[in-house]
Amino acid sequence: MRTLLVLGGGYGGLALISQLLNNHLPPDVEIVLVDRMPYQGIKTEYYALAAGTVTDYHLRIQFPVHPRLTVRYGQVGSIDLESRVVLLDSGEPIAYDILAIALGCTDNYHNIPGAEEHACSIQSFAGTRETYRRLNDVKPYGTVNIVGGGLSGVEIASELRESRPDLNISLMDRGERILSSFPVKLSRYVEEWFSEHQVETIGRVSVSHVEKDAIFNGTQAIPADVTVWTAGIQPVKAVQQLELPKDRGGRLIVGKYYNLADYPEVYVIGDCASLPFAPSAQAAGAQGEQVGQIIQALWLGETPKLHKIKLKGTLGSLGKNAGFGLMGRRSVMGRVPRLLKSGVLWMSKRHFG
Repeated sequence: MRTLLVLGGGYGGLALISQLLNNHLPPDVEIVLVDRMPYQGIKTEYYALAAGTVTDYHLRIQFPVHPRLTVRYGQVGSIDLESRVVLLDSGEPIAYDILAIALGCTDNYHNIPGAEEHACSIQSFAGTRETYRRLNDVKPYGTVNIVGGGLSGVEIASELRESRPDLNISLMDRGERILSSFPVKLSRYVEEWFSEHQVETIGRVSVSHVEKDAIFNGTQAIPADVTVWTAGIQPVKAVQQLELPKDRGGRLIVGKYYNLADYPEVYVIGDCASLPFAPSAQAAGAQGEQVGQIIQALWLGETPKLHKIKLKGTLGSLGKNAGFGLMGRRSVMGRVPRLLKSGVLWMSKRHFG
């Protein structure tokens, strides 16, 4: 039997597995999935878990059950490309013939002293549960600072405002405005929503270090009961340790079939791969499906034929009743994008669950 080893049961990994299981898997191939948890966590909704507006049970999607799929639980410690072996943190080795790296991302603290030690995270299920505990243990009229004014920062700030109207919440970014990668019109709409809901947005904050009860903008201390970090991502440690060509974000350089030049049996999916679009669940899922099509074509001795991945847009929430987003080049704001985001979540559960 040949082993296809899939590291990570997120959007990319599950899209790959679904593509293969649903399209005549060769009889001499087994799929092994490695993940830390016994289910997929819906990462796009971790902000709501952190804010306390949903339970973690509602953010779980069970892994598929299939006689040709084996699920192994554990943390990936290292990847030995020469020997074609993955080592778990427990020391257990798992050999492979084909490898798909779909491990996702972790926070990028930009070497800022104290950030990793003292700030909360929403990059993992376990980390988000701890963030939920810390945020909801803050006493009334306490202060929460959220560092990073991108999509994740905006969503957790707005959701926390609806969950805890008693808190003093600030959203900080090093740029002049939040959502700097979005059109100015959309950014202004979100800032107006925050102003109406008493969430302070602060620009031009360059965090020099973080302490337990404050972040520092240079020498200026900005007190906080809790600091939440949403100021950048990077591939997970096992990928960081690979001495291979990477882009400026630390993502692995891949070829046209999303595999490594020196190790063509190794495919890289999602946040770990250097791709011509920003990391997202949507992109990882689309790419995972294409990797499945590539592998199937090669098994048949055919040349893979790929279409260009076309992303459908970006949607963000402002609590439960408002939202924003980009559909192509069009900015959308108000209740409609929030309803669309809820629909996407429902479809994701239905597709994988």
